[in-house]
Amino acid sequence: MGELSSDVYWDTVADRFDEEPDHGLREPAVREAWGARLRGWLPGAPADVLDLGCGTGSLARLAAEQGHRVTAVDRSPRMAALARAKLAGTGARVLLGDAAEPPVAEGRFDVVLVRHLLWALPDPVAALRRWARLLRRGGRLVLVEGRWGESEPVGIGAAELAVMVRPLAEHTQVEQLAHDTALWGRPVHDERYAAVVRIKQPRRHTEIVDVHLVLRRGDEVLLGRRLDTGYADGLLHAPSGHVEDGEDVLTAVIREAHEEVGVALRPADLSVALVMQHRAPGGGERIGWFFEADGGVHEPVNREPEKCSELGWFPLEALPDDMVAYCRAGLEAYRAGERFVLHLHEPGDTIAHDPAGPGRAVTLAAGACSTMAATNSADPSRREDDSP
Repeated sequence: MGELSSDVYWDTVADRFDEEPDHGLREPAVREAWGARLRGWLPGAPADVLDLGCGTGSLARLAAEQGHRVTAVDRSPRMAALARAKLAGTGARVLLGDAAEPPVAEGRFDVVLVRHLLWALPDPVAALRRWARLLRRGGRLVLVEGRWGESEPVGIGAAELAVMVRPLAEHTQVEQLAHDTALWGRPVHDERYAAVVRIKQPRRHTEIVDVHLVLRRGDEVLLGRRLDTGYADGLLHAPSGHVEDGEDVLTAVIREAHEEVGVALRPADLSVALVMQHRAPGGGERIGWFFEADGGVHEPVNREPEKCSELGWFPLEALPDDMVAYCRAGLEAYRAGERFVLHLHEPGDTIAHDPAGPGRAVTLAAGACSTMAATNSADPSRREDDSP
């Protein structure tokens, strides 16, 4: 097939491309065989179909004739010109572009159709991820591939492709095609197949909710050193814990204050200090509610010595370095008067505060949030699916 990266090569062979029976689909039996297969691979019409590496547009035309809304992409100007001519009058559009990075918006298609192309891309796994993002919920990839040639085969075998798509796939159905001579206009003896990959449905975003107590004694704040918890042991952290099923955040922080440091708080004793969305270095998001209370009227005690090696008061203006980065970032934002903060670690960041490391805290002002909401409302492409 030549080098896919050479536009000159494909421009040169474009005028002879349809001479292959499965490229031009000129023979009625070959055309009918591909049409029947396509009806089985595609959803009911009309669907939005993106044909990548469309060549002269033969499969794109079949899809359009079956009632689908087709967008076809090829990087060769000559191939694209021939495809436009072949698709004239069908309503399909043809774009000039790289199949690995097609010039189309994400989330706009029901099907991405690719034939005899994935194997030739420099990074097929990255291409598959990119193509999956082009699909709507419930969308599918239709990948017609193979291992061509019997003595020195090239391409991607079905087993190899199944491994590539596994992280993306809800379900993968493979149909072997080499035995169906009508598709190729002659007998073939190498591996040829189609994989219909149903992409995993996005799951509703869920996050842990935790609470933190900013217990103040004048200019100092109470911190405890974690012990044998399996997470951030040896580091200082404010009294905290997860919100349990059925609790609200206020009830949760009152419970945690009593369980961890023996402080009996009433709702009237607490005020919201900060709300933070946090992501750990290894992934996993959570929402943290930081509540402020006056510790001058309370005498905290370490009620969980198996989880906390010491309690101590530390100056808020000069917090220690050996803290959990998440907690320290929250206290620093609180001290600065911020109320809404993102703290999203990147892979490789440390759980502990690193004075020389990158700052991950991003403050959110109410005006900025309003502007963002207005922008999303004005741009329908940025809206989430509101269906339950």
